[in-house]
Amino acid sequence: MIDQPTPSTYSEPLAADGDLVLLVAEDQKRTVIKLQRGQQWHTKRGFLLHDDLIDRPLGRMVVTRLGHAFLILEPSTHDLIRYLKRTTQIIFPKDAAYIALRLNLYPGRRVIEAGTGSGGLTLALARAVMPTGRVYSYEEREAMSALAGKNLERVNLREHVDLKVRNVAEGFDERYVDALFLDMREPWEHLAAAREALKGGGFFGSLLPTTNQVSDLLRGLQAHGFADLEVQELFVRNWKPIADRLRPSDRMIAHTGFLVFARKADIAEGDTWRTVDAKRYRPRAAGGDESDEIE
Repeated sequence: MIDQPTPSTYSEPLAADGDLVLLVAEDQKRTVIKLQRGQQWHTKRGFLLHDDLIDRPLGRMVVTRLGHAFLILEPSTHDLIRYLKRTTQIIFPKDAAYIALRLNLYPGRRVIEAGTGSGGLTLALARAVMPTGRVYSYEEREAMSALAGKNLERVNLREHVDLKVRNVAEGFDERYVDALFLDMREPWEHLAAAREALKGGGFFGSLLPTTNQVSDLLRGLQAHGFADLEVQELFVRNWKPIADRLRPSDRMIAHTGFLVFARKADIAEGDTWRTVDAKRYRPRAAGGDESDEIE
């Protein structure tokens, strides 16, 4: 019988020199910093010594000499995406998390991304497939790829990502990957290359801002033998966490883009995958023939 770990097997993890930690102020403002011995973090609310946080457990409240309190926490993937330095709009955390779920990513999986941008989605994909999986991220702008590399280094994820500076019109190097995501203006132009890179039944995804782009992509997916197509958009509405006055916040994260998902399918030439309207059909009677089906 295999011995099972007991509570005494584990010990409270401590913040270490070089770790990223999340500081949450009284007004819910959030900041991610990298701990370094001998350094200080300064704010209008006072300052904190890094040495007072290193080798201490997380989840604590600390108070500056000006009397302002901060929670010291482990940053989530959501926090890290917001922490990235960027020169272009990144994919919002609400979309990035859902994309990783819909692409069926977990440790050991291989996924292609194009284009990289500042690396927001790259971060989420890498965290999903690490430590044994791989992200292959394509970006034609060298400066953007370099920025993404620096962002990934800051969050200790660079080793899990292959950054490639290339126009994806030249195709992808990888074959039989588990999933592929196109964050591009005209993804329908690269579906042949996407299909060649994906394994049978592989997961495809894309994000687009306008409906006419979505329509062009849907036509392209059908023409290139993709099936199980879905189009979605996600909304997030926060509520004010005050028990006696619980109500929605005045603002919400609404439309950020349309998400399109599909699967690579093996469909014979001339055939198309179609969705059947169940209301147009009725069960056949015993011994019935084709005439029992309503067309």
